[in-house]
Amino acid sequence: MRFLARVASRAGALAVVFLGVTFIIYLAVFALPGDPIRALAGDKPLDPATVATLRAAYHLDAPVWQQYLTYLGGLFHGDLGTDFTGRAVGSLMASRWPVTIALALTAWALEIVVGLAIGVVQALTKGTAVDHGLLAVTVLTSCVPIFVLGVLVQQFFGVGLGWLPVAGVRAGWPTSYIMPAAVIAIFGLSAVSRLMRGAMIDNLGADYVRSARAKGFGPGRVVGLHVLRNSLIPASTYLATDLGYLLGGTVVIEGIFNLPGIGNLLFDAIRTHEGPTVVGVSTALILIFLLTSVGVDIIHVGLDPRLRRA
Repeated sequence: MRFLARVASRAGALAVVFLGVTFIIYLAVFALPGDPIRALAGDKPLDPATVATLRAAYHLDAPVWQQYLTYLGGLFHGDLGTDFTGRAVGSLMASRWPVTIALALTAWALEIVVGLAIGVVQALTKGTAVDHGLLAVTVLTSCVPIFVLGVLVQQFFGVGLGWLPVAGVRAGWPTSYIMPAAVIAIFGLSAVSRLMRGAMIDNLGADYVRSARAKGFGPGRVVGLHVLRNSLIPASTYLATDLGYLLGGTVVIEGIFNLPGIGNLLFDAIRTHEGPTVVGVSTALILIFLLTSVGVDIIHVGLDPRLRRA
């Protein structure tokens, strides 16, 4: 019963967040001054009858709250809407998701492997020059603006050395994705490594570690079996939520490296005032954030036996 109550409470909270955030986005897109239908023609005048017909077709002649309810009704049937040129937003996104997912998962894998490894090395070499050097490198690189770092990496490794493609996805994975993914991952490495370092240092001084050592367990078993598992909880929380940010926050990098992903689609939609596309993409990203938050809970239960007993 407690489990069912927890699930119901969690689902209710996620529903409230989803409705609240999507309504705010819908207001920000469609309640602002200006007529998106007239903006389609640019400087050319449109016939009033044509404007009225198009506004009625996209429900823009109704109050904003009614437009939002109509949008929700279509959303519950799997319809993310139609842009002002008659194309289904879902179809537009379907052609862009593979690029964004490949980019985000590549960056996420780099954060997991490299970030956790740096954190473990720092914890095991606490207070030494290695610890301070790795901390300085990760912090300094994460302080550089992402667009500056992206251009520098592109010019050095792509144009100067010619090791990797400068832009586009023609070379496929991983050749076309490794450079932009590394730029994105750099900003998560610092957080992951610090979280892992702090958690491992705390666990290395815990009573259960001293007990394991007193029982004759070797350093490899103590660190690998006991310390690492308990130290993964803070880092796993960050990594799970960061996956949602990676999927939705690749607008700048996709622009620099000319990657035809969701971020590029969102940027183009904002630039051309395609409100339905902006709302549809934002809704999909919100759902991803909510699902990753559920994933965080599942990961916690798997890693922390106290939560499983509860």
